[in-house]
Amino acid sequence: MFYFTYILKSAKDNKFYTGYTKNLKLRFEQHKKGLVKSTKNRRPLRLVYYESCLNQQDAIHREKYLKTYHGEMFIKNRLKSYLTG
Repeated sequence: MFYFTYILKSAKDNKFYTGYTKNLKLRFEQHKKGLVKSTKNRRPLRLVYYESCLNQQDAIHREKYLKTYHGEMFIKNRLKSYLTG
């Protein structure tokens, strides 16, 4: 069973949201429907990045890293063509 660390981009405020889940498809649907408190008022959202992890601990660790300055720089570099295009 994989866990996923994912990043959503809000079309409303142009900011990112980073999270982790066991079921990426279901979790993204919850975000889109406004069922997640932290993103409810930031819709519409777009899934722009995800990584699969072997266990929950790795996914949590990766989520925390991606929320740091260095993690944000990694994502901005990784999604450079998407963000500028």
